[in-house]
Amino acid sequence: MNKHPDYLLNKISGPKDLKKLSIPEMEKLAKEIRTLILEKDAAEGGHLGPDLGIVEATIAYHYVFDAPKDKIVWDVSHQTYPHKMLTGRAQAWLDPNHYDDVTPFTNPDESPYDYFAIGHTSTSVALATGMARARDLMGGHENITALIGDGSMTGVLAYEGFNNAAIEKHNLVIVVNDNQWSIDKNVGGLVTALKKLRDSNGEAAENPFKAMGLDYRYVADGNNIQDMINAFKAVKDVDHPILLHINTLKGKGYSPALKDEEFHHWVIPFDLKTDKPLTPEKKPNPNTVATDVIKEQIKAGNKIIAINAAIPSNFDLDEIKDKYPDHYKDVGIAEQESVAFATGFAKEGGTPVLFENSSFLQRAFDQLSHDTAANDLPVVMMVGAGGISSESKTHLGMFDQVLISNLPNWIYLAPTNLAEEKAMMHWAIKQRKHPVAIKMPINDVPEGDDNKVIKDYSNIQYQVKPGKDVAVLALGDFYQLGAKVASKLNATLVNPVSANILDKDTLDKLAANHKVIITLEDDALDGGYGEKVASYLGNKGVKVLNYGQKRVYTDQTPLQ
Repeated sequence: MNKHPDYLLNKISGPKDLKKLSIPEMEKLAKEIRTLILEKDAAEGGHLGPDLGIVEATIAYHYVFDAPKDKIVWDVSHQTYPHKMLTGRAQAWLDPNHYDDVTPFTNPDESPYDYFAIGHTSTSVALATGMARARDLMGGHENITALIGDGSMTGVLAYEGFNNAAIEKHNLVIVVNDNQWSIDKNVGGLVTALKKLRDSNGEAAENPFKAMGLDYRYVADGNNIQDMINAFKAVKDVDHPILLHINTLKGKGYSPALKDEEFHHWVIPFDLKTDKPLTPEKKPNPNTVATDVIKEQIKAGNKIIAINAAIPSNFDLDEIKDKYPDHYKDVGIAEQESVAFATGFAKEGGTPVLFENSSFLQRAFDQLSHDTAANDLPVVMMVGAGGISSESKTHLGMFDQVLISNLPNWIYLAPTNLAEEKAMMHWAIKQRKHPVAIKMPINDVPEGDDNKVIKDYSNIQYQVKPGKDVAVLALGDFYQLGAKVASKLNATLVNPVSANILDKDTLDKLAANHKVIITLEDDALDGGYGEKVASYLGNKGVKVLNYGQKRVYTDQTPLQ
């Protein structure tokens, strides 16, 4: 049921309706959009701060330009809730019964106003540049716009895009949404450059955009609809690449989001009256186990550093960031830099513990291979959010295991409980021979017993609970599922410990004494753990069944 039948938004079926509104009506519309973002995010979770901050710029864009003929590429696209509301999808915010009708990121399967499925950072300018060149060759004249910001400027592909955009011959509009944040605060030299431009109303001599040859304009208040309309009108149909730098306020309209931008970048369901999550965080958990180990190592005087790429809150790293700044490094949204930085740190004798989100890590594949693995350096990497999920297809965490475990020298460990995670971290930090990745559980796992877990993982040995006829090899946090299956079948239950190092002696024994071997893994099947087992046992005369995720992009698909 529509919660706000009196809202002006009900009359907006597309940008053509928006163009009929006056400035006061559009300001009213902006307030409605913010209310709806807050209500839906409170109920379901989602990106909050980025969407609250981009409302006026979105309204102004669709008022001035002629979408979908004119095209806009939203970087990361975690700030596109207002865009979706203004392009025929408002019911997904107005009516709780339709909350799940749209995906949280741009999606061409969902609307002609979306041009790519985008959920990762720094890609917009490169994509828009390719679109502009194709338009020119095909004789088109539509405006092509890339909107980048909210941390995306710290990713290297952004600069590759700027470098090539600057030499395009015809229309290309780049909007830099400068809200001074990514997920945490922006980091690096870019912070200084953008601040100088903001402080000088865009007049600072040190202008990195002009230095690359781009025409440059500045808007001091990107949350002023009239100013944004004027700015967009001034750049519309310009026959050369032009950059529009707009200063916006992340979290605008919701005071808790202004007081704590990091916490409100993305939220789980919360109480709008108290701003408190509806489901308190369970402790201990994989994050607290990892950070406790880091703190122990720091207090022991070890030369250790926790590294992440702009997502400290994803791993509860804020305490280390605040209390031990010399032992903490945030590289910004730049996974390639994070892996290379960690590798350099290891080369000089330090112990880097790199915290990476599974779906973001794929950006750094070259560094995982060329820099870390080829040099066989002892980087320790904690991989979070890895597993089969109901996320958008841009945020699936089912590829990290395949990416990492098929590279030489990497050891990929998969704990089945929190005590095992702790033991694996201690061993990985102590050993200095190879890079080690540890897959942090995403499913609920038991705490385990510190006295009953393996302490040395130099020689992978499977942990076996004997049964009959069928052996269930359940990797990582799928071990609990494996235990249920084994119990029903009176089967042998095996904890394989590692996603890529096989205990061949145990596999030989299992093959000799069982009719069927089942593998369970919380990851993609192709190139995964199960296929390694099946390949090794191919000539052993035992049937092997592999279960995991098929090689497909699921998109907001509920877990069965």
